[in-house]
Amino acid sequence: MAKEQNNTVDQHQMQYKSGITRRDSLKLMMALAASALLPAALTGCDSAPVSKTDVGAGVAKASTEHWPDLKLSPITATGYGKDPNLILPPESPWPLTLTQAQLSLVAVLSDILVPREGSVPSASEVHVPAVVDEWVSAPYERQQQDRVTILSALAWIDDEAQMRFDKTFVALDKTQKKAIMDDIAYDRAETPAQFKRIATAFSRFRSLVLAAFFCTPEGTKDIGYVGNVPIGGDYPGPTKEAYEHLEKVLADLGLTEYAYPIQA
Repeated sequence: MAKEQNNTVDQHQMQYKSGITRRDSLKLMMALAASALLPAALTGCDSAPVSKTDVGAGVAKASTEHWPDLKLSPITATGYGKDPNLILPPESPWPLTLTQAQLSLVAVLSDILVPREGSVPSASEVHVPAVVDEWVSAPYERQQQDRVTILSALAWIDDEAQMRFDKTFVALDKTQKKAIMDDIAYDRAETPAQFKRIATAFSRFRSLVLAAFFCTPEGTKDIGYVGNVPIGGDYPGPTKEAYEHLEKVLADLGLTEYAYPIQA
């Protein structure tokens, strides 16, 4: 009985609950879309039929590649259109994609990639899973390319956890999670063939999570970004060092006489 109660508590703790509104998650998603932190979409991660695997007990690895054969419903929303109202954007321009189980999996994976460190929050604490959900649900070409990749990666990770440990990934202990993550973290020369495709897909997921984190106020603060800060009082102007540098550059270019307006 005690074991059943513990399992109930664990399952409850695994449920990710977003504390962010749709409007705020959309703002973060749009910031992410415009961010130079997120590289272009990857290719070569499209769905393929599942191949059978022979999996032993304990931490045995899949002997051959497996990949989920997802049947995804098409996104039919039209997005914001060519003339969006950015002052009062709609609350829900498109339906969200991720299930509760998928959101919880994204939260666990995101916190492995960006754990809490001192006063710096983890990825899930700044609502990265909600931003990922917006991203894979948006009806734009770039996001739709990522939709197949991300959803396939999530399905693969849960499938792998079930084959190795007979549990979903979020239900694994720390050592078991690490065993899977170590196999798919990077696509290197020594990466076994059965992990090549998921390593590529997971790389896209990692890029998405990191870029989403650093688009949040907490993330920008963590990397020391100080832009978009209002200046109190009169604008102080460039520093003396900045003026000296500018004057040197203008002199080198022979443009000093054209740089400043003639005083009457």
